[in-house]
Amino acid sequence: MKSKKNLTRFTYETAAFQGWRLSISRAGTSFTKYFSDKQYGGEKQSLAAAEVALAAIKGVLEGAKRVDGKLAPATVKKAEGVLKKS
Repeated sequence: MKSKKNLTRFTYETAAFQGWRLSISRAGTSFTKYFSDKQYGGEKQSLAAAEVALAAIKGVLEGAKRVDGKLAPATVKKAEGVLKKS
């Protein structure tokens, strides 16, 4: 499968990790999480989990308040919580 915006596919024969990496940046703050094929039961399932998490984090970041051009600490904490749950 091909990478998509904010989702990158990792398939290296020599590496221990195969799966998807979610990476999104807003207002100088980056959020990253890896979705392993092994953990989620395959390539399609890990992609589905990554897409659900991406939609959830975008929902948190859409109307987020900014303090001096950066995301508010409460928003950062909430976004990190969303990633931990997924």
